[in-house]
Amino acid sequence: MTLPLENQIRAAFAAERANMQKVTDPDQIPPDFECISNAWLTAHLCKAVPGAEVVGHSLGEPDEGTNNRRRILLQYNDAGAAAGLPSSIFAKATNGLRNRLMLAHSGAIHCEVTFYREVRDGITFETPRAFHAAYDPHSFNSIILLEDLGDSAFLDLTSHGSPDLMRRQLSLLARLHASGFGGAGMASRLANLPSWKTRFSALMQVNLEKACTDGLAVCRDRIPADLWERRAEIWPVTVASLDFEASTGPTLCHGDVHLHNWYFRPDGTLGISDWGVTHIGPWGRDLAYCLVAGLPVDVRRSHEDELMQHYLDALVANGGPAITLDEARTACKSGIMTALAFWTMTAAPVAEMPDMQPADTALAFVERLAAAVSDWNALDFEQTP
Repeated sequence: MTLPLENQIRAAFAAERANMQKVTDPDQIPPDFECISNAWLTAHLCKAVPGAEVVGHSLGEPDEGTNNRRRILLQYNDAGAAAGLPSSIFAKATNGLRNRLMLAHSGAIHCEVTFYREVRDGITFETPRAFHAAYDPHSFNSIILLEDLGDSAFLDLTSHGSPDLMRRQLSLLARLHASGFGGAGMASRLANLPSWKTRFSALMQVNLEKACTDGLAVCRDRIPADLWERRAEIWPVTVASLDFEASTGPTLCHGDVHLHNWYFRPDGTLGISDWGVTHIGPWGRDLAYCLVAGLPVDVRRSHEDELMQHYLDALVANGGPAITLDEARTACKSGIMTALAFWTMTAAPVAEMPDMQPADTALAFVERLAAAVSDWNALDFEQTP
C-alpha cells in the first residue's frame, strides 16, 4: 500500500541522501547522526554559557527501534568544561525511511517535539529535559537531544513490577492527568496536541489492522482461550473504543506507559520518558495500560481495585476531579483495547513499520494485556459512559 505522505517523504529522503554533509546551521536538522558537527552541537548545548564550545564528539552504538537513537559523547573547551556541561546526551531521530514513514503518519514526530517545545516546561514531575527538539513537516526528518539518563536507569520486565512500585507509577500518572485539568494556562500549552481518536486513527493509516491481526496469531500461545475464540471481534471493539468519553472529559495523557518507559534517578526519584504518543484523551487508557503492563497477571488481579483507588485518591490530591471506582473500571475497560493493539502491532510489524521492540518483550506485554481484556470482559463493553 502507498501511504498518503509516502511519495513526499521518499522524495525528500532521497534528496537528503544525495547531499549528505556536515550540518552547522542550528536551524537545520541533520539527515544522519554522522552529519552532526561540533558547531551544530555548540549552538544547542552551549547557548547558556558564554564562550563555551563543543570541540569534539563521538557517537555511541546505534540503538534502532521506533526511532533511530544514539548516545553522543562530548568534549568541551575550558569554558564548557568549567560550566559542567553534560559529557553525553541521548539523541532520538528519524533518519531511517521506515521510521519516518511510520512516525510521520502516526503523528508521533509532531507529538513528541510539541511536548518538549510547548508542554514540558509546565510539567512538575520527573521527566527528561530536552536541549533541542525539531522536525521538518515536509520531510519528517527530526531530532531531539535529551539528557542522558543511562541505560541502567530504565525499568525492566525481568527485575521490576510490584504493587509498591505501581503505587509510585500511578501517583505520577495522577499528577500528569491532574495537570491537564489545570485551567487556561495549561490548556494553551496543550493546544497543539491531538485528541486520542485523531492520534490512533492516524496510526491506522500504517496498515495497523493487519499488524494487530498478524500479531494476535504470533502471540497465540499467550492469548486466553476465550479471547482467542472471539479474536474476530477484537479489532471492531478496538475501533469502537475510540468514541468512549468519560464524564470528566479528556486530559493530558502520556499514551505509552509500559514498564520500559519508566526510570529511576540515582536518588530514587521515579520518572517517565518517551512522549511520542502524548495526546489529549481519556485518562482511563493510561491507567489501564500502566496497571496491566506493569504487573504480572496474578499480582494485578489481586491488587487492581486497591491500586485503581490509589490513583483516584492521588488524582484528587493533585487537583483533579473526583471519580468513583466504578467509573474508573468502566474507563479502563474501554482503554485496554487500544493498549493491546499497541503490542499485537509490535509483535508483527508490517512492511510500513520499523522493528520496534524485541520479540520477547512484545510477547510478555501481549500476555498481560490480553489477560486483562479477558478478565474485564472488555469485548462485551458498550462504548458509552
